[in-house]
Amino acid sequence: MATVTNFLAKPSPDHLATAASAASAAGVKKVASDERVQRIHSIEEFDEALREAKERLVVVEYAASHSYHSSKIYPFMVDLSRTCNDVDFLLVMGDESEKTRELCKREKINNVPHFSFYKGMEKIHEEEGIGPDQLAGDVLYYGDNHSSVVQLHSKEDVEKLIGEHKVDHKLIVLDVGLMNGDENDSCMQFLKDMNVIEVPTFLFIRDAEIRGRYVGSGKGELIGEILRCQGVRVT
Repeated sequence: MATVTNFLAKPSPDHLATAASAASAAGVKKVASDERVQRIHSIEEFDEALREAKERLVVVEYAASHSYHSSKIYPFMVDLSRTCNDVDFLLVMGDESEKTRELCKREKINNVPHFSFYKGMEKIHEEEGIGPDQLAGDVLYYGDNHSSVVQLHSKEDVEKLIGEHKVDHKLIVLDVGLMNGDENDSCMQFLKDMNVIEVPTFLFIRDAEIRGRYVGSGKGELIGEILRCQGVRVT
């Protein structure tokens, strides 16, 4: 009938929306040493961190001590690391030493801040010049370890799932884009009850209530809608 992704309430609503501005006064060098962001000092440390991560998502920020934008986005990444326990966050200060410069050269990093995303030691995505919303969206999109996908085949399946998560505040993203409308009478009734006319349609459900919907297949727009339903201010 449909696929469903349950997103844990990772960043709290105000957490993501205000993280960058609230922490912007803190520079890269001022973050406590016990944060979940691992500081990388050489190619050997970098490769070892990727090996240890295995299939977990690894987010790497390449920064520089003189970069205003690096110091502004880094505290937000630290804040994000506290809520995404199944994602590994690394920091490489490109101007720290000859070893970090060699690492940046190998990874072809020319401008900072630069974010690269890895899984299974393979680079799957990279961006530079991004803000907090885009970073959170990329982690949400590529870090699929913190979500689960369930195949549903009837209205009763949907109602059961909603009931199971009625009090744990998880956001349920219901994808009816893969649905065969004539799979059974229950599917047809569900489409009618939810006023689903076009596919793909995504329904956002939390606390047994529909919080929003998105019709279309654009990745960026879908991520934006999910973040809005999480309470994140998306520009």
